[in-house]
Amino acid sequence: MNKFCLALLFLLFILNFSANAQKYKTTLGVRIGRNDFGITGQQKIYKQTTLEAIGLVSGREVSATGLVEQHFPVLGQGFNVYLGAGAHIGHLKDHGGFYGGDLLGGAELKLPIVPIVLSLDLKPAFHVNHEEWGTVNGALSIRYILIKEKKEKKKLFGIFNRKEDNRRNRKRRKDKDENSRGWFRKKDKEEEKSGGWFKRFKD
Repeated sequence: MNKFCLALLFLLFILNFSANAQKYKTTLGVRIGRNDFGITGQQKIYKQTTLEAIGLVSGREVSATGLVEQHFPVLGQGFNVYLGAGAHIGHLKDHGGFYGGDLLGGAELKLPIVPIVLSLDLKPAFHVNHEEWGTVNGALSIRYILIKEKKEKKKLFGIFNRKEDNRRNRKRRKDKDENSRGWFRKKDKEEEKSGGWFKRFKD
């Protein structure tokens, strides 16, 4: 029972930090599969969309893959699932070059405190000019965050920091009031100038 409580507290601790974790713009790391090993890099191009490049080496082949991925946050910004699609080219020993299409599905976790992203995924691949028409490979990716993306922190389960929102609203109202007063002061000066012109004309 005590072990279960400790495990539950640890999980809540991880999720709380993950919910407030910074997302990334650029990452680079390694991809470790059952039969292959390589490098992987991701670049954010839109709100929840990334490009991923993968280079893999196995016993008999080398390949390069490009993917477009759409991310779906589950708990804040630190944990999400994603789906993707793309294409690959490669060379198979004793067979020659090949190419094909890829699908991808996985889950990603930004570790608390350290700038590391972990992901687990499955990548079905469909080949042309290959000994096999298709393969399904799973892999663990460990990436280092090269460029962070700073965003407003949120509390667990998406509750906004109301104090910060209220401060911003007060600042907007203050700026609006100052602009309004500036407009009235400008109008008063114009009326004074007009009154002075009529006075000189009358004299």
